Amino acid sequence: MSDLTPPKHHNHILLHCCCAPCSGGIITAIQAAGLCQTVLFYNPNIHPEEEYLKRKQTLTRFLEKNRIAFIDSDYDPAPWYQVTAGLETEPQRGRRCEACFFMRLNYAAAIAKRMEIPILTSSFGISRWKDMDQVNRAGHRAAADHGIIYWDENWRKKGGQDLARDVMKREAFYRQTYCGCEFSK
Repeated sequence: MSDLTPPKHHNHILLHCCCAPCSGGIITAIQAAGLCQTVLFYNPNIHPEEEYLKRKQTLTRFLEKNRIAFIDSDYDPAPWYQVTAGLETEPQRGRRCEACFFMRLNYAAAIAKRMEIPILTSSFGISRWKDMDQVNRAGHRAAADHGIIYWDENWRKKGGQDLARDVMKREAFYRQTYCGCEFSK
């Protein structure tokens, strides 16, 4: 994946990460391509808080080891519950997931805009449990709302899944057994 070319050949990327197992390969690929990245951990959907902290600590350890800039947003699930109210019984990949993706990517796009980072991408789509089209729709909409670009790179392709697995094993990442929200448990 070292042949990565972000849209319009921009060099600085804000990567929204959901967890280390999904993000480790992407972070490694971006770094190997010589691109500048800042990682954002904003995941108010994760339940319970202990699970949130495990995921954040695993990712933070990896980022510190690799000297990658990191933005940590405080744990506050209340806004997520407001956004997903009435969608509790939706299936995985349903309207609740779409609302969740948009909420988190919209937050990320606002940060990218404020920090003058022209490109936003996400680790959401690498998971086979996620609907890539749903993730990309949310990302493009959020980026457009803030005047930046959403990079809809298919991180599963070009060896991306294998790289993610290799990094996860090598780093002995904590690996969760569900998406994150209490409804996906």
